[in-house]
Amino acid sequence: MNKNKKIFVAGHNGHVGSAIVRKLKFYGYRKILTIRRKQLDLLDQNKVLKYLKKNKPDCVIIAAARVGGIIANNDYRAEFIYENLTIQNNLIHGSYLCGIKDLIFLGSSCIYPKLCKQPQKEEYLLNGKLEHTNEPYAIAKIAGIKMCENYNIQYKTNYKCLMPTNSYGPNDNYNLDSCHFFPAIIKKVYLANLMNKKSINLLGTGKARRELIYVDDIADAAVYFMNKKVQSTLINIGTGIDYTIKQYAMFVIKSLGYKLKINFKKNTPDGTPRKVLDTSLAKKYGWTAKTKLKKGFKKTFDDFISKKKNTD
Repeated sequence: MNKNKKIFVAGHNGHVGSAIVRKLKFYGYRKILTIRRKQLDLLDQNKVLKYLKKNKPDCVIIAAARVGGIIANNDYRAEFIYENLTIQNNLIHGSYLCGIKDLIFLGSSCIYPKLCKQPQKEEYLLNGKLEHTNEPYAIAKIAGIKMCENYNIQYKTNYKCLMPTNSYGPNDNYNLDSCHFFPAIIKKVYLANLMNKKSINLLGTGKARRELIYVDDIADAAVYFMNKKVQSTLINIGTGIDYTIKQYAMFVIKSLGYKLKINFKKNTPDGTPRKVLDTSLAKKYGWTAKTKLKKGFKKTFDDFISKKKNTD
């Protein structure tokens, strides 16, 4: 590892971006470039190019994205496709124009078809129809993968695409109108207990299966593959373990020692029936996720409570 490598983390204040900055500092990297949204609008191609030319990073890590849960994805379809395409295009093409050979593009497991064979392998990309609710987001991420892949072919760049499954951990979004399923469960369980309610309401049937990965493991993968020579452009990042939404809710309730009934709004969408990644390629290259759900949840809930105390 070259600890003097200059690394630009786009989206450093977000859930995944902040974890990457923490991990880079942990490993002793000295030249980490970050900039706030007010100072650099990643939707502005000229400003992005000017920033990259001025600062000349050795590597760009793209953790910036418009993200959200099933409702936000479905309600703001135009913003999700436009903003994600524009941000990644500006950073990927800008990196090429500035002679930056190393780049990590972070995507999502929603790139795979709705009825994809499980566990999902990298080779299943574009093998079927996408889940409708998050199709705009998925299309944008697929475009980013193909952009990196073809820049590598034509321009001999070293752009890698890491596709993590659903993340959880510190600095997550707990806004119930836009967050992912696991932080929504955590907040709903916490509030129900606080207000002495006997039940919580969750979207869907509870039967959809999801895989979770602790956000610091995603950050660890980003740093690991930043320094790893690989032949593949696309690499899945996950644990390979999945549970139903109902099982996750029961886990949170039990872990906190609460007694709550779970009601499901069965007239609302489940999304993709099952999403679990095949991580054999990442393992082949020497990387595996380290954080177990029980340990990750404790750290996540501690962070959630500390944030609540600071904002209350």
